[in-house]
Amino acid sequence: MEKLILDRLTTLGHPNRMALFRLLMRRYPQAVPAGELGQALGLKASTLSVYLSALAGVGLIDKSRHGTSLHYRVVPEAAREIIDYLFFDCCRGRPQLCAGFEPFPASEHPPEPTRKLNIIFICTGNSARSIMAEAILRDLAPERFNVYSAGTRPATAPHPLALDTLKRNRHDISGLRSENLDEFHQPGAPQMDFIFTVCDAAANEECAIWPGRPISGHWGIPDPASAIGNEAEKALAFARAYGQMRARIEAFTALPEIAPGAPELQNSIDEISTIPTKAKG
Repeated sequence: MEKLILDRLTTLGHPNRMALFRLLMRRYPQAVPAGELGQALGLKASTLSVYLSALAGVGLIDKSRHGTSLHYRVVPEAAREIIDYLFFDCCRGRPQLCAGFEPFPASEHPPEPTRKLNIIFICTGNSARSIMAEAILRDLAPERFNVYSAGTRPATAPHPLALDTLKRNRHDISGLRSENLDEFHQPGAPQMDFIFTVCDAAANEECAIWPGRPISGHWGIPDPASAIGNEAEKALAFARAYGQMRARIEAFTALPEIAPGAPELQNSIDEISTIPTKAKG
């Protein structure tokens, strides 16, 4: 096992292989097509193939075939084995070296939150999916969460069809605006407890490290703003996106224990990403 761990560390020692691994971790539990990986990282197909083979060769990722395309997914157990080796073996379990590594003993439950938790939904434009997510969660659980949304390259304003869809579902749209993600990395910005990307492009991007230990999840859904067709067909695309987003947010608010550090919370959030579309609106 020690040789395998060292091989994994050596493999991740290359900047591009590390970037590839980090991207796949951000997209977990999704399996990502090779072509999308190459496009996101600006890698030639031949170079990408070498990097993917190296990561797969040491068990850090696995692959599956979908038609003629190969899809790749990170193996989280392999990452955990690296951490276990570095912390429990090399560091002999010294907690001062990895403060907060194990937030609660296995036999304990995290404390109930004594404040409203901060959540941000991120996409590229912050004009459709993340805006709808912000409005949905804000109305479903206003007493439990402070809800925000932002874009890595924000539009000038929310998409009109996103606002129409929200109004049709009786959400308050006053105050909704497209914001830049950079605003939430400034001094005085709220510290996030949960960070959700809701589009694949945003999850593919590297972003600044968030303070604290927020829990993250990727709930990517197709971009309704890219739908083509007549007005009714475009409105249907937004209704579908709204339905899928609402189904996931309802599942999140129904979790029995929503407190940072709660056992199995990350697994539950990952599972929510697999909830299928429920057209609504």
